[in-house]
Amino acid sequence: MESVIDRACAAALYADGDDGIDTGASLLAADPSSDAELLRRGEEFVRRAWDRGWLPADVVRLVRRERDAYAAGLAAGLIAAETRRYPVLPPRWREQLDELPDPPPAWRPDRFSYASALLGLYRLLLGLPAIEPVGPPPGTGAAAAPPSPVHGEPRMLTRIRALLAKAEATGYPEEAEALTAKAQELMARHSIDEALLAARGRGSGGPGARRIGVDAPYETAKAILLDAVASANRCRAVWNDAFGFTTVVGFEPDLEAVELLHTSLLVQGTAAMTRAEAGQRAGGRKRTKTFRQSFLMAYAQRLGRRLADGTARATAEADAAGAAGDGRAPGGGSGLLPVLAARDVAVTDAAERMFPRTTSTRVRGATDLDGWTHGTAAADRARMGGSAPELRD
Repeated sequence: MESVIDRACAAALYADGDDGIDTGASLLAADPSSDAELLRRGEEFVRRAWDRGWLPADVVRLVRRERDAYAAGLAAGLIAAETRRYPVLPPRWREQLDELPDPPPAWRPDRFSYASALLGLYRLLLGLPAIEPVGPPPGTGAAAAPPSPVHGEPRMLTRIRALLAKAEATGYPEEAEALTAKAQELMARHSIDEALLAARGRGSGGPGARRIGVDAPYETAKAILLDAVASANRCRAVWNDAFGFTTVVGFEPDLEAVELLHTSLLVQGTAAMTRAEAGQRAGGRKRTKTFRQSFLMAYAQRLGRRLADGTARATAEADAAGAAGDGRAPGGGSGLLPVLAARDVAVTDAAERMFPRTTSTRVRGATDLDGWTHGTAAADRARMGGSAPELRD
């Protein structure tokens, strides 16, 4: 005889519209004994997501986007329960699990609403397509092997995080500029050191990939900014606007730099936009969506040019230092540029294997001159590269 769970899932999960979910929720609401099996089914649907290339943060982000915060909390609870099955999780999963939203409180408004929310979530999970994997799923042998540590990386990352946190917190644009420039300098130095170690056979393996959320509103401008940061740090970025994330392909130290810097620049850009809006309102103009969109588009495009210039300068300085015989380049000579070129080729090849078919997106132009002007000025204040005063951390 078909169980209540089977009848509820058959009604709710394989048909369009809300009528099926209402039917399934009514069946479940009338049968409290089905609760444990209902949650077990949810864990099974989560497990299928891992097999299709999804990570915990990806699932929760999409659920919040397509459903609501309550459903995202339900998904977080299922993810936490499902991942307890594994003695070892892949690298970065623990970090993502720690950042998941709290599950909803134990109390429920009513059994029907709870069952309806779960079934809506299950329908979404069941329809998740396969996406490009960025690491092994849990429960595999590869998941147990963390990436090889790079000598000195923890201390370097601690310094970079501290500098960016100070840049985000200060109310003085000049100080934020100096702090961010110093952080980028450390990132570039760390990336070059890693490339040289790898050339001597003492570095980490080949390119990897990370998915970074690109959330509404103004996701186009945010994706452009992330692409600029990725390119400046010798990575490739592919934006999936349908699912709200960008996949960044590169070597591990560069991926870490991209994620840190992109997050910080978004914080700084949002703060600068808020200040600019305050000035606009003081002048009698109301806050507008076009102002924000134009501000962030200008901010992203201007920073892209400056990031590229700063990376070129840092590379030239490092290569010149190697040519002078300071020991940084392999063999004591000027070998940095071929090493970096080889890594660029490796990253490009890895990205093309992951994404053999990509398309270009036409970006809607900015329409607010004041927003564009203020965004450009904000990007200049947060500029990368060049020299920065020595800052103590």
